[in-house]
Amino acid sequence: MYAVIRAGGKQYRVAPGDVIRVEKTPASNGKIEFTDVLAVSGEEGQIGRPESGARVLGSVVEEGRADKILVFHFKRKKQYKKLAGHRQPFTAVRITEIAFDGQKFTAPELAVREKKVKPAKAEASASAGEKHEAKHAAPKGKATGGAKHKAAPKKGGSKKK
Repeated sequence: MYAVIRAGGKQYRVAPGDVIRVEKTPASNGKIEFTDVLAVSGEEGQIGRPESGARVLGSVVEEGRADKILVFHFKRKKQYKKLAGHRQPFTAVRITEIAFDGQKFTAPELAVREKKVKPAKAEASASAGEKHEAKHAAPKGKATGGAKHKAAPKKGGSKKK
């Protein structure tokens, strides 16, 4: 089961559960409704124009901006160069439901991930003190502790008075 929708001047073939990136669109409570449905397929091998009232529902997964595209204008022999960058804003939408002609096709619910809990360190304060001492200890290597290279003499020599 899938549908073809128009959003942001482009056409997308969507099925319940798909995640698509559309041009940035305003969403109310994280839900988006696409009413411009061009075609629907209810069964394998059948596709047609929907009767009035077909709609596709989705939930906003993320909003952001795409990777930067460099726009470079150049005219040879005229010393003309212009460079500009562009990042297109997008909205990622997960298709939750396709409804037409009294039929509804819904996506399965996503499993909610549980956050991992880090175990508490018992000797956190003791190890922090050891790290502080190790940071300010004498440098490892030569015992002289001096510079590795001799300082070069300054150019120009000395002036005699």
